[in-house]
Amino acid sequence: MEAVTWLRPEFQGREDELITLADGARLVGVTRSTVSNWAARHGNFPHLVLLTGPLNKRTKYVVREELVDFARHQRNKARKPLSEHKPRRPTVELRAGEVEHYTQQVARLTELIDRHKQTLADAETRLRTARQRLRTARTRLNTELAAAREHTITETSTS
Repeated sequence: MEAVTWLRPEFQGREDELITLADGARLVGVTRSTVSNWAARHGNFPHLVLLTGPLNKRTKYVVREELVDFARHQRNKARKPLSEHKPRRPTVELRAGEVEHYTQQVARLTELIDRHKQTLADAETRLRTARQRLRTARTRLNTELAAAREHTITETSTS
């Protein structure tokens, strides 16, 4: 059963005015992640009207015209000149950060593997001990069963 939640009930019966966020992204010529970013970052993003589908994967609907107006406003906003943008970090600095990150990751994973090797070695030792004890227990059981059979045969033949 598909769940339907109306967040703006005044649009019930006017579903032809609604559009999903994914379809809205295609309509205004941006990616779905751009629309998601707009929704998360801008308080004036069009309010959701309708949610459909299972709770873990809801399809979100907004009013088509409100989304188009918002996108038009976003595209027409005055942008900062590039000279006012925060300067980008030099590539060498980025690569040095990558090297540091992966060095730490290799050290962490190497230590993890060493711990698991020791745990595996301990488990293998316990397995060998358990197998030896199993063989001993089977031998003792077979000895006891043979003695019991022998005792039963001896009693039967003397009676």
